Amino acid sequence: MRPLIVLAVVAFIGACSGTSGPIIDTKGVDLAQFERDKAECEGFASQVSTGQAVGRGAAGGAAVGAAIGAITGSAGRGAGIGAVTGGAESARISERERANVVSNCLRGRGYRVLN
Repeated sequence: MRPLIVLAVVAFIGACSGTSGPIIDTKGVDLAQFERDKAECEGFASQVSTGQAVGRGAAGGAAVGAAIGAITGSAGRGAGIGAVTGGAESARISERERANVVSNCLRGRGYRVLN
């Protein structure tokens, strides 16, 4: 059971790590203007509610984990593992949504986003 907890914690940390950001085609691009536009787009992306999503994911994961744990005889341990994995998955989804907001914003401003 211990390896599952370690795996869940590693997944959570990985989900919370920052991303490098969008890759754009820089041909003909004023990089100073791009940095200003990117900063504004990241401001819009910060409106994605990561904390609430992680809390909901952890609560849902805990419930599912407790139910599975109850079947196997360890509801508390199952709830803990479910909470960590549910929170990590929700954090990963929120980060992806933030990245999509930045990419869409930059596309809307005329940049060719490659990723």
